Amino acid sequence: MKKILTALTCAAILATTASADFARVEMGAGAWMQTPSGELSYTDSSGITATDKSEESQETEGYVWLLIKHPLPILPNLRVEYASVNNSGKATGTFKKFTIPTGSTSDTTLKMNQYDIIPYYNILDNTAWITLDLGLDLKVTEASYDVDDAVNDITGIVIPNTAYSDSSTVVVPLLYVRGRVEIPATNIGLEADVKYVSYNSNTLYDVRAKVDYTLGFIPVIQPAIVIGYRVQKFDLSTDDDETTMNMDFAGVYAGLMLRF
Repeated sequence: MKKILTALTCAAILATTASADFARVEMGAGAWMQTPSGELSYTDSSGITATDKSEESQETEGYVWLLIKHPLPILPNLRVEYASVNNSGKATGTFKKFTIPTGSTSDTTLKMNQYDIIPYYNILDNTAWITLDLGLDLKVTEASYDVDDAVNDITGIVIPNTAYSDSSTVVVPLLYVRGRVEIPATNIGLEADVKYVSYNSNTLYDVRAKVDYTLGFIPVIQPAIVIGYRVQKFDLSTDDDETTMNMDFAGVYAGLMLRF
């Protein structure tokens, strides 16, 4: 009886994990056709205001990613990503560190290079064609902001008709959840992932949904084509609530993926 129970237990485990990948490497690259919308705004305690509104012009930016899955259940798996978003805007008014000349608007450029470092665990690993991952995303963002034809106040000295530039790097932790379904008897996979954090009336999320088609099953390398839709939301404010950013970046992306 004991041998029968042991055999049944082993059979159940094998049936559950038969389609699981104990070690895997995936990588991909492509282009994201993003359209920004929203604005940056500034209001101080004396009522001075300024806005920088997006021109909502479509930008196409490249992205790359790498996933490493290993057979050690205690240690998290790893996914790393790179993507960039860009916005062209029109600014008016007086901001904290610069002023747009009265009666005119100035062109602005906001660029954010994003590096996502994601340790995660497999909650379901291709069990009944379903994969579920849960982890933490450390989003490292290198942001640069440039304004043409601004009055730039540097250490109390006002220099008219010059450009204003600023840059910073921030690291934000977000919850990471990924779900995937393999459609039986096809080479088609459906997948979505969410990165999300909300704190002190600030919200940041990055959501993707995609479909991929594997181009046959090659013994070592499995190439696939990918098409999807991605949305990033930045609803942020400074500690003094004088400067706020309420912007979306959304659009279709497409690329290639390799599984090893």
